[in-house]
Amino acid sequence: MLIGQMQTKMHGDHMTCHRDQVTREDAQQTNTQTKNSKMKMLLTIVLLVLLVDKCTSNSFVVNYDGNSFSKDGQPFRYISGSIHYARVPRGYWDDRLKKMYATGLNAIQVYVPWNFHERSPGRYTFEDNADLVAFLQKANETGLLVILRPGPYICAEWDMGGLPSWLLKDGVIGLRTMDEAYIQAVDRWMGVLLPKIKPLLYSNGGPIISVQVENEYGSYSACDHDYIRHLKNTFEEALGADAVVLFTTDGPGQHMLECGTLQGLYTTVDFGSGIDPSGPFNYQRKFEPKGPLVNSEFYTGWLDHWGQKHSTVAKDRVTGSLDKILATGASVNMYMFEGGTNFGFWNGANSAYSPQPTSYDYDAPLTEAGDPTDKLMAIRDVIKKYAKVPSIPVPPATPKLAYGKSTMTKVGSLYDVLNKLAPDDPIRTNYPITMEAMQQSFGFIMYRTKIPINVTKATLLDIPGIRDRGYIIINQVPVGIVVRNKPTGLTITASKGDTLDIVVENQGRINYGGSIADMKGIIGNITLGGTILEGFNISSLQLDEFVPKISPNLIPESTLTWSSPQTQLNVPTLYSGTMPNLPPDISEPRDTFLKMSGWTKGQAYINGFNLGRYWPVEGPQVTLYVPATILKVTGNVIVLFELESAPCSTEGSCTVEFIDRPILNGTIARVHKI
Repeated sequence: MLIGQMQTKMHGDHMTCHRDQVTREDAQQTNTQTKNSKMKMLLTIVLLVLLVDKCTSNSFVVNYDGNSFSKDGQPFRYISGSIHYARVPRGYWDDRLKKMYATGLNAIQVYVPWNFHERSPGRYTFEDNADLVAFLQKANETGLLVILRPGPYICAEWDMGGLPSWLLKDGVIGLRTMDEAYIQAVDRWMGVLLPKIKPLLYSNGGPIISVQVENEYGSYSACDHDYIRHLKNTFEEALGADAVVLFTTDGPGQHMLECGTLQGLYTTVDFGSGIDPSGPFNYQRKFEPKGPLVNSEFYTGWLDHWGQKHSTVAKDRVTGSLDKILATGASVNMYMFEGGTNFGFWNGANSAYSPQPTSYDYDAPLTEAGDPTDKLMAIRDVIKKYAKVPSIPVPPATPKLAYGKSTMTKVGSLYDVLNKLAPDDPIRTNYPITMEAMQQSFGFIMYRTKIPINVTKATLLDIPGIRDRGYIIINQVPVGIVVRNKPTGLTITASKGDTLDIVVENQGRINYGGSIADMKGIIGNITLGGTILEGFNISSLQLDEFVPKISPNLIPESTLTWSSPQTQLNVPTLYSGTMPNLPPDISEPRDTFLKMSGWTKGQAYINGFNLGRYWPVEGPQVTLYVPATILKVTGNVIVLFELESAPCSTEGSCTVEFIDRPILNGTIARVHKI
């Protein structure tokens, strides 16, 4: 008997295996050859069984008839949790994934932030913490499947929702539409990313069972189905038309699902705790009458903003809702399972403009530092009711250490180190241009001009285009702060020819909604008494490049006057110090938390690594997470770029402290002080 070649074919509603037809001549020849051979017949049957088995292995599809997913020919549902590799130190990937597996998860959900990998056009980073392939392989080794969300837009409370800021270099662009410039950039990026993903698809022996196309597109005003269709075609061409389940995620509302869904992409919804799941799932059924119910983002906590109370969601509320979701037979992804940290300048913002802090703890089952919580153990108990949980304990929290206090020394003011912070010649323009036009993505930028007239009476200096926080300095003396979405002017006096410097902090780009094209720096004209100021020298402050070169007392202290009696503001100033050594009985660095009480606002570094923003006077975050992975046994150098007022320049102790616990719920500012 001649066996035709077995082929596997995945359809949108089921998977079928079919045999190539054999010709009558082949069949007759085979019958003749095997007529008197029982052994050959037996071998033929074995081969047939093996081929059929192959037909149902390494397959993950939507089983519409069974209202479920089908994995390797069997009904399947995932119980997943979100983790962001860009927010977790690479040295802790293994630790976090093992804790998720031990909780009972069979999958993780992963965003791919485009701007984390293509930081300037055509230059790609896939090393160190950006090694996406290594992270996905680690998940596979741990026994976790992967639901991948490659965007190009991801939201995620990440700067500009993961879109690279250089898209805004030339001004207005139609983000998340068929705008030609945008699509060209997307296609180039996907041409790099998707080939890296393809070998890791489950059908190719990897962990990726499904891939999201875009993200919550129904919440975006463009509602451009041609754009979603273009992405669908791009993904199918790169990954294979039937190689992986492609899906969308949107909020459970008519308009959101109308704009966010497309035929050929499986529709899922997202919703949080305290909601009867039947309501959102009924919306899903309107757009996806058959197939598995899926909550792609079941919120275990919520995000924070500077100046607002730390968000928490009670574990009983989370577990009660999770129980109801799982009781329906639905698949679920818990967002977040570990939030992690917005190291560096990666935090996003919401509008009206509210930037998010450095911590992305999210009140998740695993803390920012990866510690299991009571919420995690309660979730594990719920999962046990519906799925087999590994018979291993959840790994414990990583050890923490209170290193103690470190004395900080003034390195120098912005002006002492300006030639090192801004080594390139300034850009000369008639009017201010944006940070993006300067080809700068993050951090700080300085605009300098001369006061054109004598201003003997208090006169309004107005900067309505400030994005996001501007420090006004005249002749190297600070006179005030202007803040986006607040009154953007302040009154000054000055003499003709005085030097006006405006140091602008980019506090993070809006990551959600219709304002994500969030250009930074100064985006409009500056007026003094109604007269437009002209003639600017603009310098990008390259903090990330300069700080790693600093060692304590590298630069002698300046003799400049550091504060202004009118405002009690300091010129932005660098401070450095060294962490205390480990106790004699501890041989390896441990996680710790940098407590910033007494300091005002700025950026913190250890060993050249950008820990992120601190702003304890605004709250609620008071400490910064310091992972052991960035520490040495001795000689850990701390650098602070304090923007406003350090305890060193007034009464008080010029120190920072390393403690063994986070403070994320500190007192928040009742009145925004400028």
